[in-house]
Amino acid sequence: MKRFSDRRSFLQTAAVAATTVAASTPWVNVWAQTKWPAKPIRIIVAFPPGGLTDALARSYGDHLATKLGVPVIIDNKPGAGAIIGIDAAAKSPADGYTLVMSTSGTFWQNRILYSKLPYNLDKDLTPVTVFPSGPLVVGINDKIPANTMAEFVAWAKKNPVSMGTYAPGSYPHMVADQTNRVHGTQIQSVHYRGEAPMWLDVASGQSQIAIGSYLAFNAVASRGVRAIGVTGSYRSPKLPNVPTLMEQGDTAKLVTLEGGLPLVAPAGTPEAVLKLLADEAVAWSNTDKAAKLRETFAIPNKPKNLAGTRKDWEGEVPVWIKLAVDLGIKLD
Repeated sequence: MKRFSDRRSFLQTAAVAATTVAASTPWVNVWAQTKWPAKPIRIIVAFPPGGLTDALARSYGDHLATKLGVPVIIDNKPGAGAIIGIDAAAKSPADGYTLVMSTSGTFWQNRILYSKLPYNLDKDLTPVTVFPSGPLVVGINDKIPANTMAEFVAWAKKNPVSMGTYAPGSYPHMVADQTNRVHGTQIQSVHYRGEAPMWLDVASGQSQIAIGSYLAFNAVASRGVRAIGVTGSYRSPKLPNVPTLMEQGDTAKLVTLEGGLPLVAPAGTPEAVLKLLADEAVAWSNTDKAAKLRETFAIPNKPKNLAGTRKDWEGEVPVWIKLAVDLGIKLD
Protein backbone atom coordinates (compact mmCIF):
# COMPACT_ATOMS: atom_id res chain seq x y z
CA MET A 1 0.00 0.00 0.00
CA LYS A 2 1.24 3.49 -0.83
CA ARG A 3 2.84 5.39 2.02
CA PHE A 4 1.31 8.80 2.58
CA SER A 5 3.65 11.76 2.90
CA ASP A 6 1.40 13.81 5.12
CA ARG A 7 -1.92 13.78 6.93
CA ARG A 8 -3.74 15.90 4.35
CA SER A 9 -2.92 13.62 1.44
CA PHE A 10 -3.84 10.65 3.59
CA LEU A 11 -7.26 12.03 4.48
CA GLN A 12 -7.98 13.16 0.92
CA THR A 13 -7.12 9.73 -0.42
CA ALA A 14 -9.17 8.09 2.32
CA ALA A 15 -12.20 10.19 1.48
CA VAL A 16 -11.93 9.42 -2.25
CA ALA A 17 -11.46 5.72 -1.64
CA ALA A 18 -14.36 5.55 0.79
CA THR A 19 -16.70 7.42 -1.53
CA THR A 20 -15.77 5.25 -4.50
CA VAL A 21 -16.45 1.90 -2.87
CA ALA A 22 -19.11 2.85 -0.31
CA ALA A 23 -21.98 1.73 -2.50
CA SER A 24 -20.77 -1.87 -2.68
CA THR A 25 -18.44 -2.33 0.31
CA PRO A 26 -19.35 -2.30 4.03
CA TRP A 27 -18.06 0.73 5.90
CA VAL A 28 -15.86 -1.43 8.10
CA ASN A 29 -13.93 -2.70 5.06
CA VAL A 30 -13.59 0.84 3.69
CA TRP A 31 -11.92 2.08 6.86
CA ALA A 32 -9.76 -1.01 7.08
CA GLN A 33 -8.40 -0.23 3.63
CA THR A 34 -7.76 3.46 4.34
CA LYS A 35 -6.39 3.01 7.89
CA TRP A 36 -9.10 5.23 9.44
CA PRO A 37 -9.67 5.24 12.32
CA ALA A 38 -6.22 4.33 13.55
CA LYS A 39 -6.46 5.85 17.04
CA PRO A 40 -9.09 6.74 19.66
CA ILE A 41 -11.88 9.17 18.77
CA ARG A 42 -12.69 11.94 21.23
CA ILE A 43 -16.18 13.38 21.74
CA ILE A 44 -16.03 16.62 23.70
CA VAL A 45 -19.18 17.24 25.75
CA ALA A 46 -19.64 20.90 26.66
CA PHE A 47 -21.49 20.02 29.89
CA PRO A 48 -20.68 18.02 33.05
CA PRO A 49 -21.47 14.30 33.34
CA GLY A 50 -25.01 13.37 34.28
CA GLY A 51 -27.22 15.29 31.86
CA LEU A 52 -28.87 14.40 28.58
CA THR A 53 -25.96 15.62 26.43
CA ASP A 54 -23.51 13.46 28.34
CA ALA A 55 -25.79 10.41 28.32
CA LEU A 56 -26.36 10.56 24.55
CA ALA A 57 -22.67 11.12 23.82
CA ARG A 58 -21.67 8.12 25.92
CA SER A 59 -24.27 5.81 24.41
CA TYR A 60 -23.42 6.86 20.85
CA GLY A 61 -19.70 6.65 21.69
CA ASP A 62 -20.07 3.06 22.91
CA HIS A 63 -21.87 2.17 19.68
CA LEU A 64 -19.20 3.86 17.58
CA ALA A 65 -16.37 2.11 19.43
CA THR A 66 -17.97 -1.27 18.79
CA LYS A 67 -18.52 -0.59 15.10
CA LEU A 68 -15.12 0.98 14.37
CA GLY A 69 -12.94 -1.04 16.70
CA VAL A 70 -11.22 1.90 18.42
CA PRO A 71 -11.87 3.51 21.81
CA VAL A 72 -14.21 6.51 21.90
CA ILE A 73 -13.35 8.85 24.74
CA ILE A 74 -15.91 11.23 26.25
CA ASP A 75 -14.18 14.43 27.32
CA ASN A 76 -16.38 16.70 29.48
CA LYS A 77 -15.36 20.35 29.13
CA PRO A 78 -18.11 22.47 30.75
CA GLY A 79 -18.12 26.20 31.31
CA ALA A 80 -18.56 29.62 29.71
CA GLY A 81 -21.89 28.77 28.12
CA ALA A 82 -20.34 25.76 26.33
CA ILE A 83 -17.76 28.00 24.64
CA ILE A 84 -14.82 26.15 26.23
CA GLY A 85 -15.85 22.78 24.83
CA ILE A 86 -16.88 24.06 21.40
CA ASP A 87 -13.68 26.08 21.02
CA ALA A 88 -11.55 23.06 21.88
CA ALA A 89 -13.12 21.17 18.99
CA ALA A 90 -12.91 24.13 16.62
CA LYS A 91 -9.15 24.30 17.19
CA SER A 92 -8.62 20.55 16.73
CA PRO A 93 -7.29 18.95 13.54
CA ALA A 94 -9.97 18.17 10.93
CA ASP A 95 -9.02 14.51 10.79
CA GLY A 96 -12.15 12.83 12.14
CA TYR A 97 -10.74 12.16 15.59
CA THR A 98 -12.37 15.04 17.48
CA LEU A 99 -16.08 15.85 17.74
CA VAL A 100 -18.11 18.03 20.08
CA MET A 101 -21.67 17.77 21.37
CA SER A 102 -23.64 20.57 23.03
CA THR A 103 -27.11 22.09 22.94
CA SER A 104 -28.51 23.75 19.83
CA GLY A 105 -28.79 27.09 21.60
CA THR A 106 -25.12 27.17 22.60
CA PHE A 107 -24.09 26.38 19.03
CA TRP A 108 -26.53 28.55 17.11
CA GLN A 109 -27.29 31.48 19.37
CA ASN A 110 -23.96 32.08 21.07
CA ARG A 111 -22.88 34.07 18.01
CA ILE A 112 -25.58 36.62 18.92
CA LEU A 113 -25.37 36.36 22.70
CA TYR A 114 -21.64 37.05 22.74
CA SER A 115 -20.02 39.98 20.94
CA LYS A 116 -16.87 38.01 20.27
CA LEU A 117 -16.28 34.27 20.16
CA PRO A 118 -12.92 32.50 19.82
CA TYR A 119 -14.29 30.49 16.88
CA ASN A 120 -16.55 31.03 13.87
CA LEU A 121 -19.35 28.47 13.69
CA ASP A 122 -19.72 28.78 9.91
CA LYS A 123 -16.02 28.60 9.09
CA ASP A 124 -14.50 26.46 11.84
CA LEU A 125 -17.15 23.78 12.45
CA THR A 126 -19.50 21.60 10.42
CA PRO A 127 -22.56 19.57 11.55
CA VAL A 128 -22.59 15.79 11.62
CA THR A 129 -26.07 15.12 13.04
CA VAL A 130 -28.48 16.47 15.65
CA PHE A 131 -29.77 14.25 18.45
CA PRO A 132 -33.36 15.37 19.29
CA SER A 133 -33.90 16.35 22.91
CA GLY A 134 -37.68 15.94 22.98
CA PRO A 135 -40.09 18.18 24.92
CA LEU A 136 -38.43 19.97 27.83
CA VAL A 137 -40.22 20.09 31.17
CA VAL A 138 -41.21 23.35 32.83
CA GLY A 139 -41.06 22.58 36.55
CA ILE A 140 -41.73 24.75 39.60
CA ASN A 141 -41.24 24.40 43.33
CA ASP A 142 -44.22 22.45 44.63
CA LYS A 143 -45.12 25.07 47.24
CA ILE A 144 -45.94 27.67 44.60
CA PRO A 145 -49.74 27.95 44.08
CA ALA A 146 -49.75 27.55 40.29
CA ASN A 147 -50.83 24.76 37.94
CA THR A 148 -50.22 26.45 34.60
CA MET A 149 -47.64 28.81 33.17
CA ALA A 150 -50.20 31.65 33.17
CA GLU A 151 -50.85 31.11 36.87
CA PHE A 152 -47.12 31.04 37.56
CA VAL A 153 -46.63 34.30 35.65
CA ALA A 154 -49.39 35.93 37.71
CA TRP A 155 -47.69 34.72 40.89
CA ALA A 156 -44.29 35.90 39.62
CA LYS A 157 -45.60 39.44 39.20
CA LYS A 158 -46.14 39.60 42.96
CA ASN A 159 -43.13 37.63 44.20
CA PRO A 160 -39.37 37.55 43.60
CA VAL A 161 -38.57 34.74 41.16
CA SER A 162 -35.43 33.14 39.76
CA MET A 163 -35.29 30.62 36.93
CA GLY A 164 -32.57 27.99 36.88
CA THR A 165 -30.81 27.46 33.56
CA TYR A 166 -28.23 24.86 32.61
CA ALA A 167 -26.00 27.46 30.89
CA PRO A 168 -25.94 31.14 29.99
CA GLY A 169 -27.80 31.66 26.72
CA SER A 170 -29.53 28.29 27.02
CA TYR A 171 -33.18 27.64 26.20
CA PRO A 172 -34.51 28.39 29.72
CA HIS A 173 -32.49 31.61 29.79
CA MET A 174 -34.21 32.65 26.56
CA VAL A 175 -37.66 31.73 27.92
CA ALA A 176 -37.08 33.71 31.12
CA ASP A 177 -36.06 36.79 29.15
CA GLN A 178 -39.01 36.50 26.76
CA THR A 179 -41.45 36.06 29.67
CA ASN A 180 -40.12 39.22 31.25
CA ARG A 181 -40.51 41.18 28.02
CA VAL A 182 -44.00 39.91 27.22
CA HIS A 183 -45.55 39.84 30.69
CA GLY A 184 -43.59 42.46 32.61
CA THR A 185 -42.19 40.01 35.14
CA GLN A 186 -38.71 40.34 36.64
CA ILE A 187 -37.55 36.73 36.59
CA GLN A 188 -33.82 36.47 37.33
CA SER A 189 -31.86 33.80 35.46
CA VAL A 190 -29.48 31.75 37.59
CA HIS A 191 -26.96 29.78 35.54
CA TYR A 192 -25.67 26.35 36.55
CA ARG A 193 -23.12 23.96 35.11
CA GLY A 194 -25.63 21.35 34.01
CA GLU A 195 -29.12 20.28 35.04
CA ALA A 196 -28.60 18.35 38.28
CA PRO A 197 -27.71 21.32 40.53
CA MET A 198 -30.33 23.44 38.77
CA TRP A 199 -33.19 21.09 39.64
CA LEU A 200 -31.91 20.54 43.19
CA ASP A 201 -32.18 24.27 43.84
CA VAL A 202 -35.77 24.31 42.54
CA ALA A 203 -36.60 21.41 44.86
CA SER A 204 -35.12 23.27 47.84
CA GLY A 205 -36.83 26.53 46.94
CA GLN A 206 -33.58 28.34 46.18
CA SER A 207 -34.97 28.86 42.65
CA GLN A 208 -38.65 28.80 41.81
CA ILE A 209 -38.72 27.47 38.24
CA ALA A 210 -36.51 25.68 35.71
CA ILE A 211 -36.73 24.06 32.28
CA GLY A 212 -34.86 20.89 31.35
CA SER A 213 -34.92 17.28 30.25
CA TYR A 214 -37.50 14.84 31.56
CA LEU A 215 -34.99 12.52 33.26
CA ALA A 216 -33.26 15.29 35.19
CA PHE A 217 -36.64 16.71 36.21
CA ASN A 218 -37.92 13.27 37.20
CA ALA A 219 -35.05 12.87 39.66
CA VAL A 220 -36.65 15.58 41.82
CA ALA A 221 -40.31 15.15 40.80
CA SER A 222 -41.13 13.45 44.11
CA ARG A 223 -38.92 15.79 46.11
CA GLY A 224 -40.68 19.10 45.75
CA VAL A 225 -40.84 19.89 42.01
CA ARG A 226 -44.01 19.82 39.91
CA ALA A 227 -44.44 20.03 36.12
CA ILE A 228 -46.74 22.78 34.82
CA GLY A 229 -45.98 22.48 31.11
CA VAL A 230 -43.66 21.22 28.40
CA THR A 231 -42.05 22.97 25.47
CA GLY A 232 -42.41 22.08 21.80
CA SER A 233 -45.38 21.15 19.67
CA TYR A 234 -46.35 17.86 21.33
CA ARG A 235 -46.71 16.47 24.84
CA SER A 236 -44.00 14.46 26.54
CA PRO A 237 -44.63 10.71 26.28
CA LYS A 238 -43.76 10.51 29.98
CA LEU A 239 -46.11 13.33 31.00
CA PRO A 240 -49.20 12.85 28.82
CA ASN A 241 -51.42 14.87 31.16
CA VAL A 242 -49.15 17.93 31.17
CA PRO A 243 -50.11 20.31 28.33
CA THR A 244 -47.59 22.06 26.14
CA LEU A 245 -47.08 25.78 26.61
CA MET A 246 -48.59 26.18 23.17
CA GLU A 247 -51.75 24.37 24.32
CA GLN A 248 -51.85 26.74 27.27
CA GLY A 249 -52.10 29.69 24.90
CA ASP A 250 -48.46 30.72 24.50
CA THR A 251 -47.97 31.25 20.78
CA ALA A 252 -44.43 32.64 20.96
CA LYS A 253 -42.19 30.94 18.40
CA LEU A 254 -39.60 30.14 21.02
CA VAL A 255 -41.78 27.74 23.03
CA THR A 256 -43.00 25.86 19.93
CA LEU A 257 -39.55 24.95 18.65
CA GLU A 258 -37.83 21.69 19.51
CA GLY A 259 -34.15 22.06 20.15
CA GLY A 260 -31.57 19.35 19.96
CA LEU A 261 -28.03 18.29 20.69
CA PRO A 262 -25.83 18.81 17.63
CA LEU A 263 -22.81 16.61 17.05
CA VAL A 264 -20.26 18.78 15.25
CA ALA A 265 -16.80 18.29 13.74
CA PRO A 266 -14.01 20.69 12.76
CA ALA A 267 -14.56 22.15 9.30
CA GLY A 268 -12.59 20.30 6.67
CA THR A 269 -13.20 16.87 8.16
CA PRO A 270 -13.37 14.46 5.19
CA GLU A 271 -16.86 14.06 3.74
CA ALA A 272 -16.70 10.28 3.94
CA VAL A 273 -15.91 10.46 7.66
CA LEU A 274 -18.79 12.87 8.30
CA LYS A 275 -21.17 10.60 6.41
CA LEU A 276 -20.04 7.55 8.34
CA LEU A 277 -20.41 9.27 11.70
CA ALA A 278 -23.93 10.47 10.82
CA ASP A 279 -24.94 7.08 9.42
CA GLU A 280 -23.78 5.42 12.62
CA ALA A 281 -25.86 7.87 14.65
CA VAL A 282 -28.89 6.70 12.67
CA ALA A 283 -27.85 3.07 13.13
CA TRP A 284 -27.38 3.64 16.87
CA SER A 285 -30.86 5.18 17.13
CA ASN A 286 -32.37 1.91 15.87
CA THR A 287 -30.72 -0.24 18.55
CA ASP A 288 -32.49 -1.50 21.66
CA LYS A 289 -30.02 0.39 23.84
CA ALA A 290 -30.83 3.67 22.12
CA ALA A 291 -34.56 3.00 22.27
CA LYS A 292 -34.29 2.45 26.01
CA LEU A 293 -32.33 5.68 26.46
CA ARG A 294 -34.85 7.66 24.41
CA GLU A 295 -37.68 6.11 26.39
CA THR A 296 -35.94 7.07 29.64
CA PHE A 297 -35.54 10.68 28.52
CA ALA A 298 -38.96 10.78 26.79
CA ILE A 299 -37.53 11.47 23.33
CA PRO A 300 -39.66 10.04 20.50
CA ASN A 301 -37.59 11.35 17.56
CA LYS A 302 -34.31 10.12 16.06
CA PRO A 303 -31.21 11.76 14.55
CA LYS A 304 -30.94 12.09 10.76
CA ASN A 305 -28.24 11.27 8.25
CA LEU A 306 -25.78 13.88 6.99
CA ALA A 307 -27.96 15.16 4.13
CA GLY A 308 -31.05 15.46 6.34
CA THR A 309 -29.04 17.18 9.06
CA ARG A 310 -27.63 19.74 6.67
CA LYS A 311 -31.09 20.50 5.29
CA ASP A 312 -32.51 21.06 8.79
CA TRP A 313 -29.44 23.07 9.80
CA GLU A 314 -29.92 25.47 6.88
CA GLY A 315 -33.62 25.93 7.67
CA GLU A 316 -33.62 26.05 11.47
CA VAL A 317 -30.45 27.91 12.41
CA PRO A 318 -31.66 31.25 10.95
CA VAL A 319 -34.88 30.95 12.99
CA TRP A 320 -32.98 30.44 16.26
CA ILE A 321 -30.59 33.25 15.44
CA LYS A 322 -33.45 35.66 14.71
CA LEU A 323 -35.00 34.83 18.09
CA ALA A 324 -31.74 35.74 19.80
CA VAL A 325 -31.48 38.96 17.80
CA ASP A 326 -35.08 39.95 18.58
CA LEU A 327 -34.64 39.34 22.32
CA GLY A 328 -31.47 41.39 22.34
CA ILE A 329 -29.73 39.43 25.09
CA LYS A 330 -25.99 40.02 25.48
CA LEU A 331 -23.83 37.96 27.83
CA ASP A 332 -20.63 39.98 27.63
